[in-house]
Amino acid sequence: MKHGRRVAIIGGSRIPFARSNTAYIGKSNQDMLTAAFRGVVDKFQLHGEELGDVVAGAVVKHSRDFSLCRESVLGSGLSPMTPAFDIQQACGTGLEAAIVVANKIALGQIEVGMAGGVDTTTDAPIAVSEGLRKILLEANRARDTKGKLAALLKIRPKHLAPLPPANAEPRTKMSMGAHCEVMAQTWGITREAQDELAVSSHLKAAKAYEEGFFDDLVVPFNGLTRDNNLRADSSVERLQGLKPAFDRKSGKGTMTAGNSTPLTDGASAVLLASEDWAKARGIKPLAYLTFSETIGVDFVSGKEGLLMAPAYAVPRMLKKAGLKLQDFDFLEIHEAFAAQVLCTLKAWEDPKFCKEKLGLDAPLGSIDRSKLNVKGGSLAVGHPFAATGGRIIGTLAKLLNEKGSGKGLISICAAGGIGVTAIIEK
Repeated sequence: MKHGRRVAIIGGSRIPFARSNTAYIGKSNQDMLTAAFRGVVDKFQLHGEELGDVVAGAVVKHSRDFSLCRESVLGSGLSPMTPAFDIQQACGTGLEAAIVVANKIALGQIEVGMAGGVDTTTDAPIAVSEGLRKILLEANRARDTKGKLAALLKIRPKHLAPLPPANAEPRTKMSMGAHCEVMAQTWGITREAQDELAVSSHLKAAKAYEEGFFDDLVVPFNGLTRDNNLRADSSVERLQGLKPAFDRKSGKGTMTAGNSTPLTDGASAVLLASEDWAKARGIKPLAYLTFSETIGVDFVSGKEGLLMAPAYAVPRMLKKAGLKLQDFDFLEIHEAFAAQVLCTLKAWEDPKFCKEKLGLDAPLGSIDRSKLNVKGGSLAVGHPFAATGGRIIGTLAKLLNEKGSGKGLISICAAGGIGVTAIIEK
């Protein structure tokens, strides 16, 4: 990080990502996070070792998972002396977990730590209705059988409808996709541009698998060896047949199931350490985590789009780092939706946005699209909310290590109008 000791990225591991209700039926967040942790432990021979800290989280979790990270550590092969705690920042959880661990290393509080994330929408928690919950609590408080029975007799059929988790913003009641559809129409992002980005993501990820790039990043889990959302035969022609998914009535809808990420199950983890720790074990770091920036935007009033926060966070981070958008060898912009990526890129090219919203004298400018998500992104491999940050860090660090030097940018949008960004260097 900018201040303190350099933070080395030792490496990452993840399980294959699976579309919801497919390969990971019956598997919990803890099962998957433990597998991702074990991948790191096996890869770097950490069996029985005590790490300084482990930070991870999930966006969708059961009440039983109140100590998800610690429980997963206990099953990972690490020393039970290793502390751990949960963190949650929507889709930015995995990257924010890494930033927390990195800060501890930079400050000299710990020598080595692990960060991660996991999510399942297959094993989703289902709550009882608010009415039924209050009746059950009333029954629990009753001092005798008569009182408990009196409370329970208040239950009506309307109370029995379950409450599954909803992918909607609490303040606007709009889904994330509906919010992004508004952004796409505001910025004039065409259906064709979104489909082209989605196809490119699939083809690049498929090529990366064929070349063996993911061989040491992905560990088999529950019979799966690669991400099952990946479509090597994806084409714009095929995607053109899909109907709009979030704006089905106005005739202006451009976002479909093909250019949006599916609900996904999966987990990832990355190992971070001080240079001294790596040197003592004869390990050459893949890269270094050097800068980070997290920011929120006012999407509730409608002043800004829900997923536009990275457009603000990145220029603030670039100023701190003394870098330009064009200085990066690789750019990993999380593809929650193709439209989100394209809105962000268009905003950085727009003189009015950059002057009025960012306070810049000139636009950040365009990027070389050949450097964007070069091994595919979330549209291809899927997006288990809290696991995406770890996936991206592991991929980007390996890319920089293979190149031998350079800089990489990470940009992740998140629910609640949050943007989490970071810079990795070799």
